[in-house]
Amino acid sequence: MTPNNPSRPIKPLRIVVGISGASGARYATRLVEQLLLKGAEVHLVATDFGKRLLADELGINALKFSTLCPSLDDQPDRENHESRLILHPNKDVGALIASGSFLHDGMVVIPCSSTSLGAIATGSGNNLLTRAAAVTLKERRKLILIHRETPLSLIDIESMRSITLAGGIICPANPGLYLDPQSIDDLIDFIVGKAMDLLDIEHDLQTRWKP
Repeated sequence: MTPNNPSRPIKPLRIVVGISGASGARYATRLVEQLLLKGAEVHLVATDFGKRLLADELGINALKFSTLCPSLDDQPDRENHESRLILHPNKDVGALIASGSFLHDGMVVIPCSSTSLGAIATGSGNNLLTRAAAVTLKERRKLILIHRETPLSLIDIESMRSITLAGGIICPANPGLYLDPQSIDDLIDFIVGKAMDLLDIEHDLQTRWKP
């Protein structure tokens, strides 16, 4: 066993979050919020349809900390949280998250549209989100796709199969009802908690089955 080196800095948790155009904007903002609360460095990229989704469903017309994480905006440690949210333009395919040398602890596309699903399955890297996902797969890092479209076509199913064989995780946004949810927020937290579980990040969201 290698002894601990007190002079070696502790590597911060680093997660890439992608937002595409399927309905479910609140899934994305809630996950970003929870990751920041856990001290993670969050690298966020949204497609053009992802930006439209945020505007249509949450009234977010500008991607910035105050609009994406309003519940953290008035906290005493706001500056600390804001400093760990890094926004990347989707057209910048040369951004650092598109490089295999950029080390991170996992990528979540939430929500993941069938369009982005198909692009990732074929290795298309024509935008930053799909390029970062392809790099995540090739570097054998954890890729989690929160797919949120129904019903599924055979194309979707084959795309899911290809991604799964490549090492990705398909996690449909199917909230469980066995916890007796009392609000939409409860349903949102179920899926966000599932994503946190898949990232091996402890959380306090109510997602566990209690017989």
